[in-house]
Amino acid sequence: MAVYKTPGVYIEEVSKLPPSIPTLETAILALIGYTEKADRQGVSLSLVATKIYSLLDYENLFGGAARSAVTLWLDAQDQVIDATVDQPFYLYDSVRLFFANGGGPCVIVSVGNYNDQVSAATLAAGLSAIEKDPLPTLIAMPEVTLCHETHTLEATALAQCAQVKNRFALFDLRLQHNPADLATEAARFRQSLGMDHLKYGAAYGPWLVASLARTTDFNQLLFKYKSDGRVVSAEQLTQDQSMRALIAAIRAAGLVKATPESQAQLASLNQKLYAQYMLAKQWIDAANIALNTLPSTGAVAGVYAAVDQRRGVWKAPANVSLNEVIRPVLNLTSTQQQDYNVDVDAGKSINIIRKFTGKGTQIWGARTLAGNDNEWRYIPVRRLFSWVEASVSQGWQQMVFEPNDANTWVRAQAMVENFLILLWRQGALQGSKPEQAFFVNIGLGKTMTANDIAQGLMRIEMGMAVVRPAEFIILKLTVKQAG
Repeated sequence: MAVYKTPGVYIEEVSKLPPSIPTLETAILALIGYTEKADRQGVSLSLVATKIYSLLDYENLFGGAARSAVTLWLDAQDQVIDATVDQPFYLYDSVRLFFANGGGPCVIVSVGNYNDQVSAATLAAGLSAIEKDPLPTLIAMPEVTLCHETHTLEATALAQCAQVKNRFALFDLRLQHNPADLATEAARFRQSLGMDHLKYGAAYGPWLVASLARTTDFNQLLFKYKSDGRVVSAEQLTQDQSMRALIAAIRAAGLVKATPESQAQLASLNQKLYAQYMLAKQWIDAANIALNTLPSTGAVAGVYAAVDQRRGVWKAPANVSLNEVIRPVLNLTSTQQQDYNVDVDAGKSINIIRKFTGKGTQIWGARTLAGNDNEWRYIPVRRLFSWVEASVSQGWQQMVFEPNDANTWVRAQAMVENFLILLWRQGALQGSKPEQAFFVNIGLGKTMTANDIAQGLMRIEMGMAVVRPAEFIILKLTVKQAG
């Protein structure tokens, strides 16, 4: 209390607003992987968590896409059987998909450049770089799908999320091109991941064919024959297909003369040239699809950010169409999805991305890896609790070193209740009245003992009735008899 000793006018500002809890960010993605470069005005950004706001920021600091060569596997008739990208890198395109699907500010951690070999140890170093950074709330490592090691890195990411609390990890299954191989990959993923901290992550599959206009140079194509293992360059193959011989024949035949024989010969040669053109077009199309086949987590993380902004962290990031995506690599049916959504053995649910007529490509699942856990089965439930815990913890910083008495307890309780009432009004919590939606307890004899107060401990208990997604909607129909 102020002491006044000199006559005069004194002004005192009295705050009428109660202490409040800040609303923290919910979808700041940390993308960890390999980049073309990593520097800001000559200062290295390698293994430095760097916040960016746009794709232009990324390109200025980390460069563009890798110039990856493509190998096409051909049959005896030179038809494409398979296409593979030699030494692919996915971070740049994942950033493009993130922003295309509604993503905002994110954090980039460069662990190496395109001359390096992808390894789990290097990606683990990037994961360690964000361990003490309070900013990221989501983690994605698209290039972990290129590692041949078991899923120890994914387990490490889950452990970090459990330690930080306000963090959630997104994983991709390895690339597979048919349903049987995808089922085998899912079984391997579930078996090798372990059982710890599953509520802090979610897995997605299959991969996506994006429309990001990644194109290949025809002269960089490499051709391999499945039958005999022959390896042929683009230049050699066009010679084998007699493209140059056809051109030479046109010149040698002097087909500029308008005779019936020359016209028939020209028509025959034109058909051969057209067939060669169509074959080359098939090769280019297959190569471009291979270049644009990408892990899904960049696009999925963008949906997380967009849904959080439009609706809130309590809304499931599912039943949302993906932008800049043509289709999933595999389009599974409802029957095929059953064993991915519900894993009766280990509970490791995998969210499937599917294409629907008239709706495009959509995320068709919202489960954490703890699919058998009644409390933490759904992604929005886990993420809402994590966000509330982080926000309340940040708000309580102002209570540290305050007197541990009834006045402080009332202020702390009111602060939390006001925060939860706002969530209830926005539809994040169930109940027709606030007391049905949450509870907050604090005080001597309620949450604390006299010994707690003597030890300087102020304990508060809170509970929330969180809304859960309507995952299964059942429509019951009955035939009504006339009369």
